[in-house]
Amino acid sequence: MIHAAPLTGEYFIAGERRGSGEVFHAYDPACGASIDDIGFFCSSEQDVADACAAAEAAAIPYADLPRETRAAFLDAIAANIEALGDALIERASRESGLPVARITGERGRTRGQLRLFASEVRDGQWLRLRIDHADPARTPPKPELRLRMVPLGPVAVFGASNFPLAFSTAGGDTASALAAGCPVVVKGHPAHPGTSELIAGAIVRAATDTGVPAGVFSLLSGTGNALGAALVADPRIQAVGFTGSRGGGEALMKIAAARTQPIPVYAEMSAINPVILLPEALAARGKALAAGYIGSLTLGSGQFCTNPGLVLAIESAALDAFLAEAGQLVEAQAPQTMLTAGIHAAYEKGSAALAATPEVRTIARGVHPTGPHEGRTALFSVTGADWLANAELQHEVFGAASIVVRCADRAELLAVLSALEGQLTATLHMDEADIDDARALLPVLERRVGRILANGWPTGVEVTHAVNHGGPYPATSDGRTSSVGTLAIDRFLRPVAYQDLPAALLPPELREGGQPGVLSRIDGKWTI
Repeated sequence: MIHAAPLTGEYFIAGERRGSGEVFHAYDPACGASIDDIGFFCSSEQDVADACAAAEAAAIPYADLPRETRAAFLDAIAANIEALGDALIERASRESGLPVARITGERGRTRGQLRLFASEVRDGQWLRLRIDHADPARTPPKPELRLRMVPLGPVAVFGASNFPLAFSTAGGDTASALAAGCPVVVKGHPAHPGTSELIAGAIVRAATDTGVPAGVFSLLSGTGNALGAALVADPRIQAVGFTGSRGGGEALMKIAAARTQPIPVYAEMSAINPVILLPEALAARGKALAAGYIGSLTLGSGQFCTNPGLVLAIESAALDAFLAEAGQLVEAQAPQTMLTAGIHAAYEKGSAALAATPEVRTIARGVHPTGPHEGRTALFSVTGADWLANAELQHEVFGAASIVVRCADRAELLAVLSALEGQLTATLHMDEADIDDARALLPVLERRVGRILANGWPTGVEVTHAVNHGGPYPATSDGRTSSVGTLAIDRFLRPVAYQDLPAALLPPELREGGQPGVLSRIDGKWTI
């Protein structure tokens, strides 16, 4: 096992530690106090420029490395994260307020997605190889065309507050960008700087051990928005990966769009993830549905982007019973520590605003908090007509707060779904007798969400080839992409076609016979 190096508070520029001047401290939300064991240095605008210059210098050499070297780099990062042992788990738990079991599971997910992308790199299907041979006898003569996907170049990644491992320094955005062949400059989240430093050290060691250019990874550290703005504005950055608030994502999108060369920002931002309780399922198993709902709502104090913030059902005695059961479960819910003081304050403000809305009925609140930054579960209800009349009710309250919309009939249920903003998920709870109703809703849901579930709960995202963690705006900035699973690699690639190039100038995989084991489209036909 590699023992974690003692924290120094330094950040990393192209494999080298740096740090001087202004510092900030990590914060323990469970205690409501700073962690004063060490100060973390704030990166400067010069550090941003140096990190981006190093990334640009590494871009072509890294892209040109054999696929096996790139895959070995990702595998080495995963192994080094595992080797950090309890030091990583304890630090991440302390900085986030999340329980050790949750962080342990998140470490496993982080390792798993790095290894999944290593496998994807080796597989080579993401290259999208296409060859159309020349036909000089045709009138006009047909040229020879060959196509592959190439990396965009340096990518800026923003660490997320709610996943200190899986969506942060070595999280899904970093893993998919590195897999695509793009150097990464990470802006670490200030809520977990020690965790970020430990993970960054694991990445730097992996780069050294596998012979990857040092400029392929840098970690910037700081508390203000100016650092992230400077990173996105740097002309060497070619794409951005972001998980966070709608306001934060939109701010980065504006900076990226205003550049001399605009670049894509792949931002996963805001969702309330509707759950539809169809009549027969609700009548048959309302009590079990209430238990599943409150369990999903309160998981991790509701701090998941797939949290069920909206439930839709048609007025009935079964709905009344469901609400009564769900209310009793909420009243028994102990408060949980939220990730940061700011997130807790925003949750308190959002839930108070819902409670003060005249047409909204408060069904139940959880047990009163006794510690700092604890979120108190909140359950509300509203009629379908009132929900449709108040667009503010669509706004996400990040935490364990949810609204049940009581629809007058199927037509109003459909109207509510049609009025929804873009979402990450939608869930259908149904029995056999509900299939026709569900079939009628599917076309609307397909236009509104990125993942449709049946008889489950949206919290929990499986990292696989077939998953989609994205959705129409504002769930994500680009609903054509996923930030989880192997499809995430597509965000950081673009096609290049080569017309009539001599074989000596072609990339090796586009030469005749250069595609062993890789699915390729040759003269219009897919072949391996």
